Amino acid sequence: MNEIILNKKKNGMLVLVGTILLYVVLILGIFFGVSNNPFVAIICIILCSVAWILFVGLKVLKPQEALVLTLFGKYVGTLKGEGFYFVNPFCQGVNPAAKTKLSQSGDVKVNTIPLLGATSTTPEMDLGSKKISLKVMTLNNARQKINDVLGNPVEIGIAVTWRVLDTAKAVFNVDNYKEYLSLMCDSALRDIVRLYPYDVAQNVDTTGDGHPDEGSLRGSSTVVAQRIKEEIQKAVENAGIEIIDAKITYLAYAPEIAAVMLQRQQASAIIDARKMIVDGAVGMVEMALDRLNEHDIVQLDEERKAAMVSNLLVVLCGNHDAQPVVNSGSLY
Repeated sequence: MNEIILNKKKNGMLVLVGTILLYVVLILGIFFGVSNNPFVAIICIILCSVAWILFVGLKVLKPQEALVLTLFGKYVGTLKGEGFYFVNPFCQGVNPAAKTKLSQSGDVKVNTIPLLGATSTTPEMDLGSKKISLKVMTLNNARQKINDVLGNPVEIGIAVTWRVLDTAKAVFNVDNYKEYLSLMCDSALRDIVRLYPYDVAQNVDTTGDGHPDEGSLRGSSTVVAQRIKEEIQKAVENAGIEIIDAKITYLAYAPEIAAVMLQRQQASAIIDARKMIVDGAVGMVEMALDRLNEHDIVQLDEERKAAMVSNLLVVLCGNHDAQPVVNSGSLY
């Protein structure tokens, strides 16, 4: 279904003025016919009773609004852009998602229909209106619990910025383009999140090139969001929707494993810190021994070197301040 733009219909004001003048003439004709020619009066009355149909063909559109028109079930075109239009009075506006309202902020009127736990900011329009908004809108899907590539359950939420690009596809290719978008967002989010670990893990290929990499949900959030956007765009292409951006708004381990994973992260951090401390301490001991030998300050045999190394490592790697012991005698 290809979109047909009706650009030559902005003659609503001319038709409105002409219809009003027609009614003035018909009313004068009725008064004239009653006293002079009853047949003229009857004709004018009949015309008055049917001329109101012209008012039905008058359509007013505000900026960033569109109206899809059908005539006896056949798609005839789409009105786009602000203006005062006149179309065939028997044309009907079509918008299956007209009553599907999603809200995510307090400044949007709450006339909502639940939609898969998703919320969206939409321009406020009457529930009976068949107009389609062309403005940029935001779909904020509810948090989902998804298993990452390692099987760990994580909770993640995304915000998708989108707009209707092709009104004909949005209306005729899918049953309800708002519901369809929400479902595709859920599906794309699950498909992409399952490819990544929450944190960097070994032997995990997230790019599909056959080689392990350091991709993760936490460390590669920008890359993950871009892949989610591209996946959603491919899914909603046939619905005439353009995905402008997608952002991760919430990311955390599921509550049932959050405490265990926190302990794991703490243990990993402690191990990394200890490794750094030990590496530094060994380097300092090595430097001390080299300096002593270089300046020939003292001659140490292997046993005394071992004792010195042991003492220095205890002092440098200990969690508490060292308590020095002064030896006034010989080691032997």
